[in-house]
Amino acid sequence: MVGRLALSLVLACVLGVFGRTTAASAQDPVPVVIDSDMIADDWMATLFLLNDPDFSVKAITVAGTGFADCDAGVRAALGLLALTDYGDVPVSCGPASPLAGDNAPPAEWRTTLEAVEGLGLPDGGDPVAQDAVALFTSVIQASPDPVTVLALGPLTNVGAALEAEPALAENIEMVYVMGGAVDVEGSSVSEENEVAEWNIYCDPHAARIVFESGAPVTLIPLDATNEVPVTPEFVARLDAEKATPEAEFVAALLADNAESIAAGDYYFWDPLAAAVLGDPGLVTLTPRDVTVIDDPGAPEDGRTKPVANGSEILVATAPDGDALEELLIAAWNA
Repeated sequence: MVGRLALSLVLACVLGVFGRTTAASAQDPVPVVIDSDMIADDWMATLFLLNDPDFSVKAITVAGTGFADCDAGVRAALGLLALTDYGDVPVSCGPASPLAGDNAPPAEWRTTLEAVEGLGLPDGGDPVAQDAVALFTSVIQASPDPVTVLALGPLTNVGAALEAEPALAENIEMVYVMGGAVDVEGSSVSEENEVAEWNIYCDPHAARIVFESGAPVTLIPLDATNEVPVTPEFVARLDAEKATPEAEFVAALLADNAESIAAGDYYFWDPLAAAVLGDPGLVTLTPRDVTVIDDPGAPEDGRTKPVANGSEILVATAPDGDALEELLIAAWNA
């Protein structure tokens, strides 16, 4: 584990110097599985990857434990694939309950099927018969090359797959996780808990399984995303430069969140994670020993806590906001 993380960090530094990722040097696109609860910032991140020919999305697994119910998440994923004319990619949703505990987000915050249907996305067909855990497992097992995982929601699907089939970790190149708060405050998920972040808090047990699985993990926590707010100036620029259906879709999403953006409350959470997958040089990556507090009901439940004997992961900080904005606009207009 330590050796793989050290190698990953060296590669990230080298790639940052040259401004490209491992994908650019590969003859074939890098295989990727997107695991996401499929809400607005997830849609933006997903479009970033779907528009990058250096990556080949092999499956989209929807986390049913996050901020969208399964019907909404699946419909959104299929619609994004249709919007980009990406081709046949299997989509499936996982369990609606976490592996342990009961930290569901408030029902009134969840994206519904009705809301997704109002986005005007094209019809993308139907999900596959496999549930998300089985789909994730089969794609990783069948891939001749190690698979990169972009995890943008609760880690229920990924944790369940790794718990059932620990050998999957051997064919995972890296798990990029948008989640957690290492040295900053969390998302204030409750009056008692101000240290956890929602993606981890929704299923701390699953997150802990992933962190301890032996698969390399790069965490893009609030420590990094807090540094890259979406600004009205960025929204205006995207609106002026939009030249594709994908860019038009994102511009409309951001326009719908104008109030939060103007208040400084809207950030490039998941888009930053996708961009770091594409170019690790966007951030500083530091090996840290981190554990996930898995203690239902406790004030620190779901915290990603630095500890001396935790799992060694790479933690992203200090993002280059200007470079991120350039990458996003270019990708959405690709």
